[in-house]
Amino acid sequence: MLKTLLFTLIIVAACMALLAIKILFKKNGRFPNTHIGHSAAMRKRGINCVQSMDRMERKENPHRIAEHKS
Repeated sequence: MLKTLLFTLIIVAACMALLAIKILFKKNGRFPNTHIGHSAAMRKRGINCVQSMDRMERKENPHRIAEHKS
């Protein structure tokens, strides 16, 4: 059991180190921004983030016509 746990921890630590190589060794290294709204190709196609689209749809429209309930 202990050997399996140690082996698992070593594997996880190695994976984390490999994922962090670019961030650690590159000047001002950061994780890449994978948000749809920040992708030039997606903006060119007119595809937006669902959260951003929802926020825009929920904005109060100043030109709306007030509805009267009868």
